[in-house]
Amino acid sequence: MQNIPVIQVRNLTIGYGDEIVLNDISFDVHMGEIFIILGGSGCGKSTLLKHMIGLQQPFRGKILIDGKDLVTTEGRERLEILRKFGVLFQSSALLGSMTLGENVALPLQEYTQLPKETISFLIRAKLGMVGLSGYEGYMPTELSGGMKKRGGIARALALDPEILFFDEPSAGLDPITSVNLDDLIMQLNASLGTTMVVVTHELPSIFAIAHRVIMLDKKTRKIIAEGRPADLRDMSTDPFVRDFFNRRIKEGVSG
Repeated sequence: MQNIPVIQVRNLTIGYGDEIVLNDISFDVHMGEIFIILGGSGCGKSTLLKHMIGLQQPFRGKILIDGKDLVTTEGRERLEILRKFGVLFQSSALLGSMTLGENVALPLQEYTQLPKETISFLIRAKLGMVGLSGYEGYMPTELSGGMKKRGGIARALALDPEILFFDEPSAGLDPITSVNLDDLIMQLNASLGTTMVVVTHELPSIFAIAHRVIMLDKKTRKIIAEGRPADLRDMSTDPFVRDFFNRRIKEGVSG
């Protein structure tokens, strides 16, 4: 991990209609780090993620990816930025009418001119990276929840993205499967050096995988904490921040 900003969010204000969800926030995501966006329900975590991957336009502000503003770029330049991303949506978003292999092939077929043999090789390689070797022909309905998440990661990795985005990766998974998914995320980060942005409220995952976090607050519509999870737990001067981490650890609550 290097302290080189890959994503720079500057003075960003976002929301829906006339409602402001987050107001004038700024932060950086560094090259190679696992960066977590956390906070309570309704604080704007997933909304922020949707803006960072270009699905929604902000009211104002900048989202710089390698120095280029995703908010204002258009056409080919915007597509070049978007190709730097891989995304695992909360439900894994595998297409039910296609096999797992066909799902992983979709980005390769859409954005490359690679021959079928090469695409078949890459499908096997990406599935192997997430522990799903031999599952190319399985339909999503034949896969467990954890396997679907792994399949979604394989598809997100298809184009060798610089940045991977995860929206609540542990949602709907049992504790053991969640731990295994955390291990996979850390393994991919270590082996590939891919920058990762993760939206989650699961404290066990936050402490297991995060290099750095920002904490969003629904009331102030601001970032109220930024840093290493253990530092925020032990040294934050904000009572709400310390309570968020410590109370749930003591009670064993992860939501």
